[in-house]
Amino acid sequence: MPTSGDCPCGSGRRYDACCEPLHDGTRAAGTAEELMRSRYSAYARGRSDYVFRTWHPRTRPADLSLDDDISWLELEIHAVVAGGADDDRGEVEFTAHYRDAEGPAAMHERSRFERRAGRWCYVDGDVSPRTTGAG
Repeated sequence: MPTSGDCPCGSGRRYDACCEPLHDGTRAAGTAEELMRSRYSAYARGRSDYVFRTWHPRTRPADLSLDDDISWLELEIHAVVAGGADDDRGEVEFTAHYRDAEGPAAMHERSRFERRAGRWCYVDGDVSPRTTGAG
């Protein structure tokens, strides 16, 4: 997949100047929100390696396969609680719009993040049921 063009995370920056360096391990996310955005971009770009690598070992699945039939369309950030450069924990509430075989839909989640060995990682989240007709 080409590295040019807008980053899927919605930052308005090019992918190669936004989430790609995180995906490739060139740098680490500085905040919980940046990690959340980069994980969304990883889902959109099929980077299961990054999604797996940034999932807390205590809660991540043994195997992770991304659904190739889902097209991720847009990310909306609703709230960020802590998760800054000086925090050890944070939460990000978001809606991710997508399209699958059933049509357009969205998932809403409040994700929890922790810093582990100096790096942010996804712990878990409270996911609302699928909403259809979105996006």
